[in-house]
Amino acid sequence: MSDCQRTWLTGAGSGIGRALAERLLARGDHVVLSGRNAAPLEDLAANRTNATVLPLDITDREAVRDAGRRLEAALGGLDLVILNAGTCEYFDAGGVDVDMVERVFAANFQGAIHCIDAALPLLRRARAEGGRPLLAATSSAAAYLALPRAEAYGASKAALSHFLEALRLDLHAEGIQISVIHPGFVRTPLTDRNDFPMPMCVEVDQAADAILDGLDHRRLDIHFPRRFTLLVKLMGILPVSLRFRLGRRLSRSRTATEARP
Repeated sequence: MSDCQRTWLTGAGSGIGRALAERLLARGDHVVLSGRNAAPLEDLAANRTNATVLPLDITDREAVRDAGRRLEAALGGLDLVILNAGTCEYFDAGGVDVDMVERVFAANFQGAIHCIDAALPLLRRARAEGGRPLLAATSSAAAYLALPRAEAYGASKAALSHFLEALRLDLHAEGIQISVIHPGFVRTPLTDRNDFPMPMCVEVDQAADAILDGLDHRRLDIHFPRRFTLLVKLMGILPVSLRFRLGRRLSRSRTATEARP
């Protein structure tokens, strides 16, 4: 991908987003940094002339539309959009928390849709200028396979992946490309709250490197660590009866662990 891209990155304040921001800024992109909290964004932007801070709650549709107008006024078009903002919450076994489902979908799915709506005109403008604009969004390996307690999180990520794969088909003729990012477990402040083992967990620096390598090669599906994600993909295409048996084993393992003194 070319130097000095006009890039919009959401979820830039911490975790994978911060690691991506540091790399994008270091290589010379003009990066618009978005996140709920201004302080970590301003820290990233300090002494960097190629950084713009744009605090944003992506669940606020009007705020995102206004952000789109501000981006257009400042940059004209966008060459790269990375939608990385999101959240993660898990059900307690046996319960359905409707409020949680709405919160998780608002951040992981509806928020991404708000941003796509705001970014598309700017991606189209970059294409009209002769560029090769790219839209990327962070889904999850959980989109490949239903897992215990991940009803809200997994469903929101599966919905995002499905939406983006369908949108990729519709935008292909316009020359706007879409990459979907499916990480396994990555050690971040968000996953530090997980109360279960995280197999093959990687550090944020490894995640950021894998994502940028995938974007540079314009891969449709950027997934890592590959040993983990390929295993999850394989499990996801097993017959439903086998997937159910595997899921029950995971549920029983967790129940047994919680029962220990």
